[in-house]
Amino acid sequence: MNRSIPSDMADPVSPLIPLAPGSRIGILGGGQLGAMLAGAASEMGFEPHIYAPESGSPAFQRAGNYSCKAYEDHEALSDFAKAVDIVTYEFENVPIEPLRRIEHLVPVRPGLMALETAQDRLNEKRFLQGVGVPLARFEAVNSTEELAEAVEKIGFPCVLKTRRFGYDGKGQIILRNEGDQHTAFADLGNQPCVLEAFVAFFAETSQIAARSLAGDVSSYEMALNTHQDHILKTTVLPSGLPQPVLAQASAAAAAILHQLDYVGVMGIEFFISGTPDQPALLVNEIAPRVHNSGHWTQDGALIDQFEQHIRAIAGWPLGDGSHHSNVTMTNLIGDDVDNWLLFARDPACRVHLYGKGETRAGRKMGHINTVSAKS
Repeated sequence: MNRSIPSDMADPVSPLIPLAPGSRIGILGGGQLGAMLAGAASEMGFEPHIYAPESGSPAFQRAGNYSCKAYEDHEALSDFAKAVDIVTYEFENVPIEPLRRIEHLVPVRPGLMALETAQDRLNEKRFLQGVGVPLARFEAVNSTEELAEAVEKIGFPCVLKTRRFGYDGKGQIILRNEGDQHTAFADLGNQPCVLEAFVAFFAETSQIAARSLAGDVSSYEMALNTHQDHILKTTVLPSGLPQPVLAQASAAAAAILHQLDYVGVMGIEFFISGTPDQPALLVNEIAPRVHNSGHWTQDGALIDQFEQHIRAIAGWPLGDGSHHSNVTMTNLIGDDVDNWLLFARDPACRVHLYGKGETRAGRKMGHINTVSAKS
């Protein structure tokens, strides 16, 4: 298929030329997010190519082409880059240095600045502070002595987090008193950390937003999240939060995306503190990728987050982020997936399974979207 766009179809306002159907989209990472990105790309007429080091990756099932190689295999990664027209990624901890080696071979979207920001909690907090979005007070901690100084400034309770590789509650400890403080830095491996003020929140939410190659932003409505053992369990839309809070979240998302010159979909997690009558929004963290809490869009919006991401990185116009239905997304964690037939019998429920070979406690095996009429 011809991968060039006819001149009369190019955006008359922008010199940017969108990728035509038949173009090859490289996806780093072989998990469920990579699989769903590959599915969206295929439905749009693109040819997805997955690159991941794990044999049996779920995304390999969704793409005609895949490379099962290490990210540090420079020759294999270069061959992959030369075989595709654009590269994106499904997770924020993809190694940055190998990507620097292929930037000159193929566009990488979102850009590496977003990865560098999100992979280090201190960099992320300082970036958010610079953008001017609301967030909890924080201090850098590189030693037991610095932890004591940081606690003196912030007070108890507070949360000590490793700067890198923390997710689903891993790499963090809540400090409620001096006894917790004495061992916390060692318990986290004596590695660089960030101390954050503990936020007494009554709700956790997330905003899924996208920015196009031309700089346009489209946001989905902020949804309400609940967690089980630090793992996202449900996402509910609508959230029930007042319109001014929803508008503030969309504005914060747009500011973050523009500051990063971001292209693609991003998940932004918030704490809602204060009271339901007087809520206060605080940014918790950003995820430069499609996001688990955005799975509701698959059955609640015309253009889901996966197609939206592919549209953005390919230079297509962004889709409308409004929802046509109310949705409760529920993650199927561990043995939850064994109830697939029960879920399939529910006429209001759509089942999404990831094709993972082994069921383990705490492992996301799929999700369901339970849909009702928009209120």
